[in-house]
Amino acid sequence: MGVEIERKFLVSGIPEDLTKYKCRQIEQGYLNTNPVVRVRQDNDEFYLTYKGKGKMNREEYNLPLNEEAYKNLIKKADGNIITKKRYEIPDGKGYTIELDIFEGKFDGVVLAEVEFPNLEECNSYTAPDWFIKDVTNDKNYHNSRMSVMTEEDIKELINVSL
Repeated sequence: MGVEIERKFLVSGIPEDLTKYKCRQIEQGYLNTNPVVRVRQDNDEFYLTYKGKGKMNREEYNLPLNEEAYKNLIKKADGNIITKKRYEIPDGKGYTIELDIFEGKFDGVVLAEVEFPNLEECNSYTAPDWFIKDVTNDKNYHNSRMSVMTEEDIKELINVSL
């Protein structure tokens, strides 16, 4: 069991030379959105994740899966399968920015997430200049919500994100 404490941001652009940062290829699908039950392939690792209620601070449980189990479960996912490249960028303040560059249906959406060890550090975080809007409390930027968006919702999300 763990607690996830994070904030999400829209960004003004993508940093240059992303190749110098660690990159993970992620594919995920949602078996349920309330509560959140997700399956994810993260490079060569596979997980089933349960997330409790909340936007900035919530319980999160990750259970390892094998590839066969993942492939069976992803077929049962509802709605949109989400694919993205996640770059891990040090922010110079001791935190790691997880820069998600979405692909496929969500191509054009770019989000930065920063995870924190506690609420105090989360609430006192000063975002870099290239973070233009805190969208932590905007449900439209939660992947579970994105998984059930219609084509029209997706177009609107991409237009707002650009």
